[in-house]
Amino acid sequence: MHRREFLTRSATGLGAAWLTSKNLLAALATQPLPAKFSASDTVTLGSTGIKTSRLAMGTGTVGSGHHSNQTALGVKGLSDLLLNGYDQGLRFFDAADAYGSHPHVAEALKHIPRDKVTVLTKTWARDPATARADLDRFRRELGTDYLDICLMHCVTEPDWTERYKGVMDVFSEAKQKGIIRAHGCSCHSIEALRAAAKSPWVEVDFARINPIGSHMDADPQTVVSVLREMKSAGKAVVGMKILGQGDLAKRQDEAIRYALSLGILDAFTIGTESKSQQEDLIRRIAAA
Repeated sequence: MHRREFLTRSATGLGAAWLTSKNLLAALATQPLPAKFSASDTVTLGSTGIKTSRLAMGTGTVGSGHHSNQTALGVKGLSDLLLNGYDQGLRFFDAADAYGSHPHVAEALKHIPRDKVTVLTKTWARDPATARADLDRFRRELGTDYLDICLMHCVTEPDWTERYKGVMDVFSEAKQKGIIRAHGCSCHSIEALRAAAKSPWVEVDFARINPIGSHMDADPQTVVSVLREMKSAGKAVVGMKILGQGDLAKRQDEAIRYALSLGILDAFTIGTESKSQQEDLIRRIAAA
């Protein structure tokens, strides 16, 4: 079997087995990837036309209640971390209202050209009035006239594309006005993920994916099949929970190789908590 074929079969055909076999994870780790990757590679997010770095700098590790491991660094601490990433070629800032990271991103944006970075954020709005208010507030908090990407955060319902159509319409109108460049969702159930794959409105999807099924919507094989549907429809697929919210902290190289081997992720987001962690992650991606 050729190496490329091995990677493809390992990534897509053995998803459920990853949950029980460390040997398979180790086997993939020993196989060279079909291409050379870098965290700072310039990628295009689906059909949005947005160009950014392969690695997004996450600001929401264990993020909820307007707090996260990254915001615990303080405004200057997290801003300096984002700027360090920028100096390493990273151009993708992954924020959210739930993380409380807007002031930190805003501080970083004061020191770099706005048009050189992709700013993504997320809203919990589930009604049109809240969505409109959030778009205005987010831009004030971030100190920017526009948002590159705004997502509906943590959708779970199978019928979310009908239930929250009012919010979707607000986003569509905002895109027409230049308030946002692209819209989409982050999914936290397999039913929501399947609905997102079928929705023409979804331009960008944040999806949980790693080789052991940790903190995911379903087993890797099932999730990968849905993500392939998304990819073929021209949607941007951005991976999250690449390290299983820390469960793969001691097997980062294998997890990174898995994400890169799939051939379906336009980019992926990982949160680090120090410059040394960030630079180590960048080195690991380059060495994969």
